[in-house]
Amino acid sequence: MFKIAVLVSGNGSNLEALIDACKNDVIKGSIDIVISNNPNAFGIERAKKYSIKCKIIDNKRFQTREEFDQAIVEELNNCDPDLIVLAGFMRILTPVMIHAFKNKIINIHPSLLPKYPGLNTHKSVIENQDSSHGVTIHFVNEVLDGGKIIAQGEISVYSSDTLESLKTRIHAIEHVMLPMVVSKFADGTINTKKVIYEKFK
Repeated sequence: MFKIAVLVSGNGSNLEALIDACKNDVIKGSIDIVISNNPNAFGIERAKKYSIKCKIIDNKRFQTREEFDQAIVEELNNCDPDLIVLAGFMRILTPVMIHAFKNKIINIHPSLLPKYPGLNTHKSVIENQDSSHGVTIHFVNEVLDGGKIIAQGEISVYSSDTLESLKTRIHAIEHVMLPMVVSKFADGTINTKKVIYEKFK
């Protein structure tokens, strides 16, 4: 069975999309553990609802980012996941984590990278009057949002769009794209030489 670990910091709607995909056999695998740095993350409640193992590793309890990452590495080593998914995990990983799971960590980011790495992507799109926006799923490396792109989903930006409407529309395509990509990892059909590109309304 293909084993997935999911790291979350907040609401966990992408986690829920992955759980549903596993339940419905869209993903031929299972989520074996959910880890959060935030004790109050609603994503933990989502995982508990489905009896998925949860672990809270509060970054505030560690003096350095490296010590925090090492604690995550030790927890992940116990379940030996095939894929680690950062689904709204609001911590920048250090080489301690990246080197321990090379080419096994993916992240979903709300922009069409390389445009707008980091935070406040929806605000940047509106301020710059961009005609398109989207999400990127990429491998995680030492560069913030700079790893090899696996897939992108694009939407058109309308003159009527607001920060909230963009956020809602982006979440909707995240919930389509992330399970699709993880399912391809699980069945071995990911092609690392070709980016998956989807256009949404």
